[in-house]
Amino acid sequence: MRLSALYVRTAVLGVVLLAVAGCQTAQKPVALLPPHAALAPQAQGTPAATPSIVEEPPQQAKTPEKPAAETAPAANESTEQKASTPDPVSELIDQVEKEYQAGLANYHAGKDEEAKKNFDSALNTLLGSKFDVRSDERLQKEFDRVVEGVNAAYPGGPSEADAQQKSEPAPIDETNGITPAPDAGTKAKVEAELKHTRSDLPLMMTDQVAGYISYFSGRGRGVFERALARSGRYRSMMLPILKEEGVPQDLIYLAQAESGFHPLAVSRAGARGIWQFMGSRARGYGLSHNMWVDDRQDPEKSTRAAARHLKDLYNQFGDWYLAMAAYNSGPGTVQAAVRRTGYADFWELYNRNVLPKETKNYVPIILAVTIMAKNPSQYGLDDVVMEKPADFDTITINYPVDLRLVAECVGSTPGELQDMNPSLLRMTTPREGKFELHLPAGTRQDYETAIAAIPPDMRLWWRYHTVHAGDTLASLARTYHTTARQITEANHLEGTELEADVRLVIPVAPGKHPTSDVATYARRITRYKVRQGDTVQSVADNFGVSATMLRRWNGIHGESLKGRKILALHLPVSPGARDEVASTKSSKKHPKTDSQTASAKAPEKKSALVEKVEAPQVAVLHHKVKSGETLYSIANLYKTTVAALKRDNLNVAVLRPGMILIVHSVR
Repeated sequence: MRLSALYVRTAVLGVVLLAVAGCQTAQKPVALLPPHAALAPQAQGTPAATPSIVEEPPQQAKTPEKPAAETAPAANESTEQKASTPDPVSELIDQVEKEYQAGLANYHAGKDEEAKKNFDSALNTLLGSKFDVRSDERLQKEFDRVVEGVNAAYPGGPSEADAQQKSEPAPIDETNGITPAPDAGTKAKVEAELKHTRSDLPLMMTDQVAGYISYFSGRGRGVFERALARSGRYRSMMLPILKEEGVPQDLIYLAQAESGFHPLAVSRAGARGIWQFMGSRARGYGLSHNMWVDDRQDPEKSTRAAARHLKDLYNQFGDWYLAMAAYNSGPGTVQAAVRRTGYADFWELYNRNVLPKETKNYVPIILAVTIMAKNPSQYGLDDVVMEKPADFDTITINYPVDLRLVAECVGSTPGELQDMNPSLLRMTTPREGKFELHLPAGTRQDYETAIAAIPPDMRLWWRYHTVHAGDTLASLARTYHTTARQITEANHLEGTELEADVRLVIPVAPGKHPTSDVATYARRITRYKVRQGDTVQSVADNFGVSATMLRRWNGIHGESLKGRKILALHLPVSPGARDEVASTKSSKKHPKTDSQTASAKAPEKKSALVEKVEAPQVAVLHHKVKSGETLYSIANLYKTTVAALKRDNLNVAVLRPGMILIVHSVR
């Protein structure tokens, strides 16, 4: 009887408590922001009439129904158990929402510091989870919602107006993430080969080296072959520099392993260029980087800096393996491992597991690449066609100029000029100081003659245009946002008739470029794990984005990253890659015709985004690939996108000179 009475009292008390909780939940105030800050996009289900209202989602995990479960019939146990199975994605979103809502509450209460901590925690929880934000639509929506809400509460500033080069992922990130198993046959074969392999870098065979040779001979063969082919562009320049600086010339294979000889390669940690320099280390060896130029992406300057850095590391440790390990993880990390164990030997440090995993793998990767590259016949590499060294003219200028104007002066393309000048982060040369501009071979005189007609203070804005059939002064004025009178005066025209193939100077007013000239960022999110000593500026420098944009994307104020574990950022994309554009605002998607159409005329003509064409006619063009061209440069040439080129050409990824590409052009 006592137990029965106690059970009844407990049940009644539980009902009362549930009723009270329900009332409190119903009366809980809704978080509001000022009218201008809409923190809940309609994509999240917020009614259109009340865009500034953010409702806290139900916290299912906090309302267990244990009493009901105890009294439910046995027949329903399996159904209830299935219904209560936790969904890890939902649980993650609940955690993020909890912090986000706490941030909103503190924001409205005027507690800025507490709000920032809550917002930081929400983003860290989401980005630091085991899930890729892009892997689930719910996670992507939650991320967009939180970021938009933080941006509304703490606006970061305007977007940039200068286009930036598109970065490449560094191959070392992929190979460093695996530790392939050794193959007994491979190890024995390589040991025999080493007896006849000449190298100025000490080579030795271990299980780890054999494992990477097996990897590059199989699953990683494509990565290896592409990097080996690209080395042909730079060997004749790099080897003399390495020799002059007094380091082994076979250290060139460190660059092959690091970046695959891509000047625009960027690692997950923000190391950049062929030799993968971090920002602070680069400055120590004379490589400057600012919002216009990054010398880490200059093949010649970075090679000399890397040689000097490696020589300094060798002088410090007296061993090339330790020098390479220190090049990867920093001399302090290696020095600490040596002090801890008393061994100044890489393999001893490897076996004692006192080096970071990526550093342990780093040296075997370079040794494997060196051994294979120096024995091409044994690994079936004789058929790899080495790319030819870039041939270009160099002119030193002391004024800023837009690469689109340069391309028009020499009959080239902006993409080709970017490939020749990889240290330029934007489509313009620096605003101040001198710059060595590379031009297609044999075009220096053409450039000097053509650029003389453009006033020095207008070389960022004015353009050249080759007249095509149907062009009129009025149509050119509309395209370039200028007037017919200004075009007439700039070219000393006596009438209104335009002759085909005549090149005209177009006086574009500053800031009046077509839409296609505006900077864009990749839609794909790049996640960066914050490291000790990082600041907003150092991370922004490493990834080639502005500190303003980095703050905007992550709701950061000031320079400190204290308390941050993960940063979200978008790598810069040059004009034309509209299929990957990530707007810095909550924007509508571009119509399909905007993102996938291209002009059938020469690259100087207007973009398809400038004027609407009510009845477009599709033309199929064929483009023969030239040496040095990329999918991106070809897409720029025809005002189309990389995605469209891949779609129309069987998802082609690697271009070779002489290939014929199909280009669908709308006119």
